[in-house]
Amino acid sequence: FGNATIWEKEEISEGTTFLKQGKLRPAFKPDGSTTAGNSSQVSDGAAGVLLASREAAVRLGLPIIGRWVGFAVAGVPPEIMGIGPAFAIPKVLEQTGLTLIDISIVELNEAFASQAVYCIESLGIDYAKVNPKGGAIAFGHPLGATGARQIATLLPELRRTGGRYGL
Repeated sequence: FGNATIWEKEEISEGTTFLKQGKLRPAFKPDGSTTAGNSSQVSDGAAGVLLASREAAVRLGLPIIGRWVGFAVAGVPPEIMGIGPAFAIPKVLEQTGLTLIDISIVELNEAFASQAVYCIESLGIDYAKVNPKGGAIAFGHPLGATGARQIATLLPELRRTGGRYGL
């Protein structure tokens, strides 16, 4: 790469205010509300998750820090990407017999604030349960590592707070 500068900085800009945020141009449509200020930045990141049967973990002497209870997948039209959790969460709750009241923490991907707010409000999730340590808008969005990053954030926070179930 020679003398090329790849990144000069990779953090939140100092001096950001609501007034400055309000002057940012929409990213996708001229009359849109999604801007660089309410979107996650693409950032470096890595995380790893090891999923094993309880039997294998015990045999190998690995710590057991969580239990996989269930999962669900839901697709949405690509022009409204990001709202899949609004459809997948009810499916996994029904599958597991849990309710949102049972869920202590929700690690919700927030590529864009608007899609996160849509999911939270359409499902009636308590905002206090969502991304209590920050989400992609705060941390950045490490492409290809988001799911593992969410698990690596969720499990220690459940342990710290005494929570039982997380999404």
